[in-house]
Amino acid sequence: MPPPGSWQTEGGEVLNANESIGVEAALRAVTIDAAGQCRADDITGSIEVGKYADLVLLEENPLGVEPTSTERIAVSQTLLAGKVCSR
Repeated sequence: MPPPGSWQTEGGEVLNANESIGVEAALRAVTIDAAGQCRADDITGSIEVGKYADLVLLEENPLGVEPTSTERIAVSQTLLAGKVCSR
């Protein structure tokens, strides 16, 4: 994983800004879209009755912070198959 801030130049310019996507699109890409690509969207990828309860609870809403700050959001809890994972 690249170090924090490696997506910016020393002057603060975002690298490849024309190739970037928004936070909402990024979240969708790693949830329901990823599940669909694996043909597993019937059991995972979204929060619905009957699907696996694999969740990451964050300290802040990633849609409510600057896109360049999402990497700083702390994880408060992780659930795997509906059970809390220990840290």
